[in-house]
Amino acid sequence: MTKKVLLFAFLIIGFSAIAQKAQRIGYIDMEYILENIPEYNEAQSKLNSKALTWQQNIEKQQQEIEALKDELNIEKALMTKELILDKEEDIQIKTLELKKLQDSYFGVEGDLFLLRQQLVQPIQDLVYNAIQDIAVKRKFDFVLDKSTDLVMLYTNKEYDISELVINSITREKKIEAAKEKQQGINSTIVNSESDNQEVTETEKKLTEKEAKKAALQQKIEEKRALQLQKREELKKAIEAKRLQRIQAIENAKKAKEQENKEN
Repeated sequence: MTKKVLLFAFLIIGFSAIAQKAQRIGYIDMEYILENIPEYNEAQSKLNSKALTWQQNIEKQQQEIEALKDELNIEKALMTKELILDKEEDIQIKTLELKKLQDSYFGVEGDLFLLRQQLVQPIQDLVYNAIQDIAVKRKFDFVLDKSTDLVMLYTNKEYDISELVINSITREKKIEAAKEKQQGINSTIVNSESDNQEVTETEKKLTEKEAKKAALQQKIEEKRALQLQKREELKKAIEAKRLQRIQAIENAKKAKEQENKEN
């Protein structure tokens, strides 16, 4: 906290020393601005919904892996070395696929990143453009963000341009809507088709990823089914040999008893 206060103090001193004239410093509250933009709230709602669904998919696979580990711990004492290795390999494959799934959802260029670029980035650009426009018109030398970690010891409401930013964005949207209306239905359709195309491209990328995941999951399930079949065949073979040994022992006992009777 002390470091932040000192940093802010040095920053103000530096601003004052830049030129002989007084420096005009404005500030905004980015969180407040975004909360008052309906499109941003809708975008965040969509992102949160998708993220929740993806997280549930990850947790489901985590539970499957834990179930396999528990099953192995319970049956390990009764299993052959080969069966144990097969089971451990199955768990390793599942764990690796879980890591890939997590990266595909929440990685650096994962589905969440792509969706955020599509939904949120345009709104953030709109806000930054409005801030720059107001700063130039009102001749602010600096505009700080109150919602960041920067400690602002005192703020004069007169220099808070948050409402101006919101009003500017609202006015800009109204102007754009009026222009679209003046241009006629055809222009609106073209813009709509362009927007739909961008959305379709993003959805196509997500669909292709989902298809690849499904194909990979199917291969894993097929391999697991084959492993289970081999295990069952091995169990049956082991059981057959055990029964043969038991039968051989019984036959040997009977033969011995018969020999003793004859003697």
